[in-house]
Amino acid sequence: MSGAVLVVVLVVVFFLALYLLHRYGDLRRQQRMVLLGTLVSWYLCFLIVFVLPLDVSTTIYKQCVLDNATPPTAAAAVVVTPTRNSSGLYPTDSVPSVCEQPWSYIPDGVLPVFWRVVYWTSQFLTWLLLPFMQSYARSGAFSIIGRTKTALVENAIYYGTYLLLFISLLIYVAAHPQWRLTWTELQTIGITAANTWGLFLLVLLLGYGLVEIPRSYWLSSIHGHSLAKAYFKVAKMATEKAAAEENLADVMEDVSVVHASIKYNHSLRKCVDTILTKCPADYQEEMCRDVERPPCEEETVLPSKRSLVHLHKKVISAVHRCHQTRVQWSMLLEEVFHLEDVAKSRSSPIRLFSHSFSATRHHGWIRSFLYTPKIEWYWECVFRQVFYKLLAVLLCFLSVAVVWSECTFFSTRPVLSLFAFFIQTAEKKHNYICIEGVCFVTVLFLCVCVYSTVFRIRVFNYYYLAPHHQTDAYSLQFSGMLFCRLTPPLCLNFLGLIHMDSSVSHQDGIQTSYTSIMGSMNLLSFISNGFYIYYPMLVLLLCFATLYNLGSRCLNLLGIHQYVTNDDLTTDLVDEGKELVRRERRKQQKAEDAGNGRRDRKERYGATGRSRAAYTEIKDHQEADTMTEENKNAMSVTWREPQLEEQQRSLLLN
Repeated sequence: MSGAVLVVVLVVVFFLALYLLHRYGDLRRQQRMVLLGTLVSWYLCFLIVFVLPLDVSTTIYKQCVLDNATPPTAAAAVVVTPTRNSSGLYPTDSVPSVCEQPWSYIPDGVLPVFWRVVYWTSQFLTWLLLPFMQSYARSGAFSIIGRTKTALVENAIYYGTYLLLFISLLIYVAAHPQWRLTWTELQTIGITAANTWGLFLLVLLLGYGLVEIPRSYWLSSIHGHSLAKAYFKVAKMATEKAAAEENLADVMEDVSVVHASIKYNHSLRKCVDTILTKCPADYQEEMCRDVERPPCEEETVLPSKRSLVHLHKKVISAVHRCHQTRVQWSMLLEEVFHLEDVAKSRSSPIRLFSHSFSATRHHGWIRSFLYTPKIEWYWECVFRQVFYKLLAVLLCFLSVAVVWSECTFFSTRPVLSLFAFFIQTAEKKHNYICIEGVCFVTVLFLCVCVYSTVFRIRVFNYYYLAPHHQTDAYSLQFSGMLFCRLTPPLCLNFLGLIHMDSSVSHQDGIQTSYTSIMGSMNLLSFISNGFYIYYPMLVLLLCFATLYNLGSRCLNLLGIHQYVTNDDLTTDLVDEGKELVRRERRKQQKAEDAGNGRRDRKERYGATGRSRAAYTEIKDHQEADTMTEENKNAMSVTWREPQLEEQQRSLLLN
């Protein structure tokens, strides 16, 4: 089993990242570089989450071997570290019998190389490549050089703050009389700067997610609350959708003016054609129809290339925002329709789940065969609520354990961190499966709390991970950057929670291979002994603020409406959303009825396998049979007139 588990994890995680990219991204239409960058970033971050528990169990085994090593002589007072053979395994005669090798043991020397490749590749993606690609895609320039220049300028301004932090740490180290700047110390300073920024954002997001995720599952079990909140979201989304469409219409009007003013023989016409390719298809057709109209006085002023670049950027942003709101609007309507169907089915005497629209039940034939309407009724109307409540209670216990451990992990004697206590208890029993299970569940829970918060908070609604291949390129790139920036400090914080980071716990022992790539954090003592220990305690205050909805109330005061119970504005928006849903339901019902009518007519006349042409021919014959004799004669005379005129012309020519 030596090393085989790592290979299996590499393969499984790759297919997991590929599946998620296929679910959220469009592999056929989106650019290959965007898909490749997102896939690599997701893959590397998932690898950190899955491989870190294996690193912890392997390190615990090595520490056991070191602690129980037999000295070479009875008089020896110093414990000698057992030697390893060429394969990286301890010889059987030097391994103590009390140390049981874990089933997922990874040979010595593999993980340090693995972590260096994963860490530095992810840092290159998140700090250099992905931000450059995002700025390059948003640039309004019409040439590769222009887009590259714009991307470099935007990233130089954006990373000025990070460079300032790095220079401050560099000056601090250079001014210290005991330290000399070497390449290793420069790497440590860079890693510390990146982890400090990541930990700063990590605690802010974690404090919100630790409370909101368990509470959201508990409230989701209350059907009335879920439906009222969905109505509230519909009212807000309708306003955003109308604003985005209005902004797009204004930008398209500017494009139409430029399109009419710059003729096809002008030098800037290529730029205008490039802008037109970024416009929606319906606007392009309308502009092509209006191109023949005479230009007005405003259109006689020719724009400059700089103004066209600015207009191109506005078009990209407006089209992206409009498409984003439309996707969110359609998904939100599906959610509301489903919740209304659940409410209707709950009161139904027959225990069968009924959908309002036939298109709502878009399952595969296997799932449709197994997931029958009766089973769906029991799941949606009975078991889902119970399952969500149990899951909310379990997540609540995990959140309490994380908050307690974040506030007490610096205490090593006695051990107050719950996760450190679990790991040390399992270590004494050599239960490596339990160790890896606790590590994986904890890291996964922390990742869900942090990452879901970003896409849950209203300020970050511009970036949205939408399933069914509806996520745009900007959101994919943003998610890749976010995962790569927050995963390393999150894992480092977790190692501190279980007392396996010597820079925090100050314990002598074998460090994990993941910690080895971080260098000596004691190089910056005010960060390792101060910021890394006391700043995570802030998560307790953030949890209380989230529990009492202080953030939502402050956003309401600023004019950014949030769902708050027992609020007049919230009630008004819920009523408005209910009316909007009623209108959309009528529209979709009419469209479905019309589609069913066309399908019925097609089945009536095409049941014998006739083609559409045969159906049209039968319809023409039926109409021709109902004509009167006079109409037939009149039509025959009308058909003969061109033939008589042709015969007269031929006679005159002869």
